[in-house]
Amino acid sequence: MITPEFDADPPVRGIFAQPMGGPTVVRRLLGARLRRLREAGGVTGEAAGEAIRASASKISRLERGRVGFKERDVLDLLRLYGFDDETEQAGLLELVRQSNTPGWWHHYGDVLPDWYESYIGLEEAAALIRCYEPQSVPGLLQTEAYARALLRLSHPGATTEQIERRVALRMTRQQLLTRTDAPKVWAVMDEAALRRPMGGTDVMRAQLERLLELEELRNVTLQVVPFDTGGHPAISGPFTILRFSEPDLPDIVYLEQLTGAVYLDKREDVDHYLAVLNRLAVQATPPATHGVIATILDGLR
Repeated sequence: MITPEFDADPPVRGIFAQPMGGPTVVRRLLGARLRRLREAGGVTGEAAGEAIRASASKISRLERGRVGFKERDVLDLLRLYGFDDETEQAGLLELVRQSNTPGWWHHYGDVLPDWYESYIGLEEAAALIRCYEPQSVPGLLQTEAYARALLRLSHPGATTEQIERRVALRMTRQQLLTRTDAPKVWAVMDEAALRRPMGGTDVMRAQLERLLELEELRNVTLQVVPFDTGGHPAISGPFTILRFSEPDLPDIVYLEQLTGAVYLDKREDVDHYLAVLNRLAVQATPPATHGVIATILDGLR
């Protein structure tokens, strides 16, 4: 099991080290590196925008990884910033090409909204994933049958084929749990998520058994907030916090809504959610929730 901590700084790597992850993370990393070069050169956002025939707001979106990059624009910016090392320029241009290369999830574009595509790219590259779920088992921990039942409820107008495509996407996401560089996953669930028989008793029984199996992985920690806890600081809803090994990438809080999502990376926002999750972890069962899950499972037999 992992130690439930989230305040250690990630290892520092050089500014031109090659990143891990898909295009979503590469865009954010490239943007962060360009921002550092701009600030080091004393160049304003307005001046940078003029250099690429754009606005300061476009520079802001580029530096936050919100839009794609063009090699010509990056070269123009590097020239403006006085950065002329050919070897390191080549490294940055390689990042541009990586940022424009579709990730594996592009294959599911027919059922994958843009706002969720960004999350999958971030999840794929995260070194540590922490989440709180009050109503359902987190997607990375779901069985196929449980995911299918949940997706049918959340997409009532979808065809059977579309539901199966979404199930396949969710199952593919879970492969990161057992890869050689698997992230550490720490999930806190409300007891309601484990007692609500999503898909029926048989489906829920298999889901609880799956949680017991996942709890044996060294990179997975599970906690349960029992009913008798009463109120707690995360009562307002679910959220996920992602941390990356790249020092240029800030922690991100992900808040999913019915038709969109919010991504928070300002330090004060992230610190607030970290504090809430840390307090919640103290109120929840200690890591290693085998007994709690086993007790609920026994009630379904």
